[in-house]
Amino acid sequence: MGGGAAGPNISSGGAMFDMEYSRWLDDDQRQISELRTALQSHLGDVELRIIVDDYIAHYDDIFRLRGIAAKSDVFHLITGVWVTPAERCFLWIGGFRPSDLIKMLIAKLDPLTQQQVVGIYSLQQSSQQAEEALSQGLEQLQQSLIETIATGPANDGMHHMAIALAKLANLEVFLHQADNLRQQTLHQLYRILTIRQAARCFMVIGEYYGRLRALSSLWASRPRETMMADDNSCQTTNELQMIQQSQYHFSNM
Repeated sequence: MGGGAAGPNISSGGAMFDMEYSRWLDDDQRQISELRTALQSHLGDVELRIIVDDYIAHYDDIFRLRGIAAKSDVFHLITGVWVTPAERCFLWIGGFRPSDLIKMLIAKLDPLTQQQVVGIYSLQQSSQQAEEALSQGLEQLQQSLIETIATGPANDGMHHMAIALAKLANLEVFLHQADNLRQQTLHQLYRILTIRQAARCFMVIGEYYGRLRALSSLWASRPRETMMADDNSCQTTNELQMIQQSQYHFSNM
């Protein structure tokens, strides 16, 4: 998850989600700090479980808020305007890709028992299969929309637009299914891991997204000289490509 600025053409539903998400993010940072302190102070399992239960409920809450927002403006969530640019690069159907999250966590959760390893890899495989099915379904929907919009006759445009709108409504279904997969993945991880591993797991997730947000801020606040150097580098690359193309052209004359 992440935090981004609202755009100028944001819908009322999108604006409401951004406001709720900002509050959620503040609470997320507080809870991550609480998890870190609990682990460092070797808090007992009973007390630690209360904190971890609160954190999983905290994630359940953001999925609830996303479900409400999707009914109002599904495009706002899927396009990722609610997160920072760095986070947006890694979005899959408006959120994190569960199998990638599992892959990142595996190296952070050692030592794992053989049974846990089998459980986590099985979860990763089932997540990948579900992701592929959703991605293929979304691709088919996009292709169907292209065909509907492109092939509509000029004298009956409104009819085809009505068909396209009906198809667009399926975006909410895809987002809901993707969010359900994300939510179930977090709950499955909680069931597979010990309470201390689960606490570390959620702390790692929170810190990872915190670093992505920090990366976005650093990128946006780069010195002007760095930006100009990047522009000059791009210009030089383009010039070299033009020279190479010209040389190829003359060598074949």
